Amino acid sequence: MAFRSRREKLRSILSGGTCVHPGSVYDAISIRIAEDLGFPVGMFGGSVASLAVLGDPDITLITLTELAEQMRRMSRAATLPVLVDADHGYGNALNVRRTVQELEMAGAAGLTIEDTLLPAAFGETKTQLISLEEGVGKMKAALVGRSDPSLVIMGRTGAAAITSIEDAVRRAKAYEETGVDALFFTGITSRAELEAIASATRLPIVLGGAQEELNALDYLASRRVRIALQGHAPIAAATQAVYETQKALREGTAPKSLKSLASSELMARVMRESEARARSADVLGLTK
Repeated sequence: MAFRSRREKLRSILSGGTCVHPGSVYDAISIRIAEDLGFPVGMFGGSVASLAVLGDPDITLITLTELAEQMRRMSRAATLPVLVDADHGYGNALNVRRTVQELEMAGAAGLTIEDTLLPAAFGETKTQLISLEEGVGKMKAALVGRSDPSLVIMGRTGAAAITSIEDAVRRAKAYEETGVDALFFTGITSRAELEAIASATRLPIVLGGAQEELNALDYLASRRVRIALQGHAPIAAATQAVYETQKALREGTAPKSLKSLASSELMARVMRESEARARSADVLGLTK
């Protein structure tokens, strides 16, 4: 299949002995930059998806169609394997099955399905979890939904910060038994919590939003953590840069006086200009 090599690269990371940081990606430009800089994998988070596509906060307003289409754009632009935050699968277990199908066709190397109750329940201000039984059903549906066995399916839980580390372990063990390929945890705040998870499970571990105590890659690798997220700073940096540039132009700064713009060389590289020129020369008879 067209995307199998990307999925095999992600599987190689998960089956290896080291821990890596992913590049946070959200559009065609960001994924090309991450690929050019040598990141081994990209992470397409739900929060950056919502911001990039809708300009909205991460409150589950983005739809599966919008998420998959953005992933499809990135798949076209670069070959970097991407792990997609598929939230709760956009509904019940039947919706999870379709979510997997759509993201597989869009070129995702892997995806996470979480057990958070989304959207938030009426009148509830605290984050809630679905039942363990429903979570297990979603993991099973995700596995049934993939047609390419190389697509990575990760069971995700934020129970450590919502209920307890004991509940996180209980859920992780249950999801592991369904046959998912890896376990994704958010809300882990200490080495003691990671130790509890690592000793109770067998699968590769991915950490999201880890604290300072969990930044040492060698230590994380020794506890079977294969991917450790670093947040989504790139989209925040891009937002600040656009804001400052628009503000300067609005206040009368001449375009030629603007600072900190990408060089023409960097823009040409991001646009793959040389490749486009070569194609134009081959099929349109234009000069390279």
